[in-house]
Amino acid sequence: MVKRIVLGVQYDGLSWRGWQTQPSGDTVQDRLEAALEKFALVPLATTCAGRTDAGVHALEQVVHFDTDLDRDLFSWVRGVNAFLPPSIAVRWAHELNAEGESAFHARFSATARTYHYVLYNEPVRSPLLAGRAGWVFRPLQLEPMREAAACLIGTHDFSAFRAAECQAKTPVKTMHDIRITQQGRMFVFTLSASAFLHHMVRNIVGSLICVGNGNQQPAWLQSVLEGRDRSRAAPTFMPDGLYLARVTYDPKWNLPQEAGNALPLFGLNETAG
Repeated sequence: MVKRIVLGVQYDGLSWRGWQTQPSGDTVQDRLEAALEKFALVPLATTCAGRTDAGVHALEQVVHFDTDLDRDLFSWVRGVNAFLPPSIAVRWAHELNAEGESAFHARFSATARTYHYVLYNEPVRSPLLAGRAGWVFRPLQLEPMREAAACLIGTHDFSAFRAAECQAKTPVKTMHDIRITQQGRMFVFTLSASAFLHHMVRNIVGSLICVGNGNQQPAWLQSVLEGRDRSRAAPTFMPDGLYLARVTYDPKWNLPQEAGNALPLFGLNETAG
């Protein structure tokens, strides 16, 4: 019987050219599928919940593939990890039925995605945070950014924050929540939505920074949103501090996902004020 195996995958994106397979072979998908083949001794094609760009990290990417192989679930974890580089790890595995139109799908069964963007705000950059946190040297004010972000909650046309190469069928998405927290010199932007357009998080964060450093007033962001013109928003911000934190599914799938989506680095979490 064919089974659908679901994996929770964590990776440091610094060394990889994003998730999606490329001829060069230096993507997370390429390395994961190579490890799966070495463990299973047959090729296994994977589908992920959401593709991430070069330099973007994942606390918990969700991936599925179909197989008729009979393996203990934890063998998929330890066995595949034995063939993965230190920057990629399978954290858990779960088995579901692969048959029927109602079968679980890593992408289409997802009801929401949550991203963190970690930002270091200090006059001088830190080489220890290179590739793992964004950086701005102008001082940021927390409350204006929070005020500006409020207009993005709800269902909107997010064309103003959409990359030109975005392949989404519609720019209309539902933003469930945006939280901005500060711990000393670090800011964490946490965005949860039904789905995200290409570069949407980085474009929103860049625009919020324009408000936080005083270049724009909070009301400016609503005019950008309503204008639906990408050229009116801030440039796409660097990928370094972006983390796919969590993909949300109906509890009926009983996935053994991580209990929370707090950042394991920097001593940060999304609830600090």
